[in-house]
Amino acid sequence: MAFQAGGQRPAPRPVLQSPEAQAYVQDYAVLVEAVSFPSFVVDPRWDVVAANSAFASLFREVGPHPTAMPGDNFLRFVLFHPDAPDVLGDHESSWCLPMLAQLRTALERHPHDPGLQAVRRDLAQDPLMEAAFRQGLTHWISAVGEDAVRQDGAVRPLLHPDPRRGTVECRIVEEAPYTLREAGCTRLTLVLREARRPGPSARPRRLRRPAPHLTVVPTPEP
Repeated sequence: MAFQAGGQRPAPRPVLQSPEAQAYVQDYAVLVEAVSFPSFVVDPRWDVVAANSAFASLFREVGPHPTAMPGDNFLRFVLFHPDAPDVLGDHESSWCLPMLAQLRTALERHPHDPGLQAVRRDLAQDPLMEAAFRQGLTHWISAVGEDAVRQDGAVRPLLHPDPRRGTVECRIVEEAPYTLREAGCTRLTLVLREARRPGPSARPRRLRRPAPHLTVVPTPEP
């Protein structure tokens, strides 16, 4: 599902309007760094405001990209970076579709945000991505239920570059203390744990798709 986004990433809109909020987030970043699991703070457009060393280690083998680096904007990374499936296991259903749902919610809450609108325009450049956002997402949610789009508590697969970890699962823990929430930010922590082993009849997980589109979305007729 990842593709090379064509537009330039816009300059981030400051969400930390007061010196007090800025100082709080700076101190909060120290707390984030102290956590051993990958942990990061995002603003309403998913720009990464702070991230710890474990987060950087998780994505250390990701190649350069003009608009979709994980430490810049996590939404863009999941949707647009070609290396995202190398780290985010079961990339399509476990990460892309939930993040498309997050994008839709963010656009409903902040319809005029230039950063979110830029992501929307990049989606529209690809007819299959556009079909996924317009029709496939609704189809998927109706099939799996609304809980599948929730971030907090979700368990998703990761392919950690550290060979001592390898294929793992992470429990996403979403937190927003009052002052962080007032600054417009949310913290996400990926609590790593050993992946469940598939049963003898389970099919192996496909790590890469043969075509850059969602399998739940029919290919548009020519």
